[in-house]
Amino acid sequence: QVQLVESGGGLVQPGGSLRLSCAAPGVTFDNYAVAWFREAPGKERKGVACLIADGTTTYADSVSGRFTIFKDDTKKTVYLQMNTLKPEDTGDYYCAADPRVNSPIDPLETWEWDYWGQGTQVIVSF
Repeated sequence: QVQLVESGGGLVQPGGSLRLSCAAPGVTFDNYAVAWFREAPGKERKGVACLIADGTTTYADSVSGRFTIFKDDTKKTVYLQMNTLKPEDTGDYYCAADPRVNSPIDPLETWEWDYWGQGTQVIVSF
């Protein structure tokens, strides 16, 4: 059973930064792809960033250049560094994992991912 636990959400002003964490004690990153998704109020869940075993990353256009996904193998934790935050970045952020070494065909689509965390809320507002 793969358990994913997100943390680090909160209230931040536009232009600010946050770092989200996803603890994944049962995941060996050599054998898993990981991703972050965002569910904005009243909208469907959408991928924002994906990281596969060889270090290749994929980002949604809306966050490219502002968000960075990275991992710490020793801590078994995946991070999402979010800079220059905008009000439209508001939402619940979920960590996802899938046992694969290659990139999913559609890495930013929910159906590609087997395991999910419970989410952490991010609010970008004055």
